[in-house]
Amino acid sequence: MMQTSLPSTDRIAVIVVNYGTAELSIAAVESVLAGDHSRCAVEVHLLDNASPGNAAARIQTAHAEKGWGEHVRLWLEAENHGFGRGNNVVLHALAKDGSPPDKVFLLNPDARLHNEAVDILAHALEANPEAGAAGAAVLREDLSPAIAAFRFPGAKSELARLLSFGPFDRLVARHLVALPPDQPAGPVDWVSGAAVMFRFEAVAKIGFFDPGFFLYYEEVDLMRRLQDSGWHTLYVPEAQVVHVEGAATGQFAAKETRKPDPWYLYQSWAHYFRRAYGRGRALSLALALWPAACFNLVHRGLRGKAPSIPKRFFSDHWRYVVWPLIRGK
Repeated sequence: MMQTSLPSTDRIAVIVVNYGTAELSIAAVESVLAGDHSRCAVEVHLLDNASPGNAAARIQTAHAEKGWGEHVRLWLEAENHGFGRGNNVVLHALAKDGSPPDKVFLLNPDARLHNEAVDILAHALEANPEAGAAGAAVLREDLSPAIAAFRFPGAKSELARLLSFGPFDRLVARHLVALPPDQPAGPVDWVSGAAVMFRFEAVAKIGFFDPGFFLYYEEVDLMRRLQDSGWHTLYVPEAQVVHVEGAATGQFAAKETRKPDPWYLYQSWAHYFRRAYGRGRALSLALALWPAACFNLVHRGLRGKAPSIPKRFFSDHWRYVVWPLIRGK
């Protein structure tokens, strides 16, 4: 990628939101501080989301022992805000500052920089004035590529997710959410929230993260609203981070036997689709997922395979998605 010089005054705020992963969050901060940021001013904000146990104390100890000083500001919260609202605590404070940053880089607590990703993403935004966000490539711990670029979800992709049926996947391949791990650099609908940089003025104008999300879909919604505001999102595979999959959320991409999905994943699904498509279309899609899930049970059972839908799908989907959409809440 051709790099342009960053403005000498370019200021980048890095935000890491921790919940129960203190050691990984400390490593994430250390990976940022170890970078060569000679052409920009980087500040780190480490927020603890009321983690259980002694996580907050461990972070405070690391701040002192590692001599982070004014380079890292700690935010020790008394309640768990979730991912988007946790970031919003810092984002709103920065917006009220007389001199807010030019860019903000969100780094998952279970991710760490593999190269000079902060500078690479900043250069990508400088080279593309129409871009409001830029996301890094995500590597697994063995350095194999993970999926980090995506299409916005819609009816066809959601039906494919519940059906889990190869012929249907091939039929709607151009509508599936995940783009290939070797996706080339360029505009995409959205990128992984594990390592994404935003132009601060762009996200400030749309109000940062929607506080209606606790966890999941909040970054999809944010980048959808950016697109609606005229900005686009770049995937920049030259920038790389290593991600310890599932450490922060407890959810893993590939599991033979899935646990029940958490309530907030269902609520976030309903909130996203209602915001993106309206309550009527969101409810119609939610109801269409039931026969798709039934087909999943049948076709996988006939092949001697366990269902790939979450446990308790029907009861949880009714409780947290269908009934609230019917009631308009």
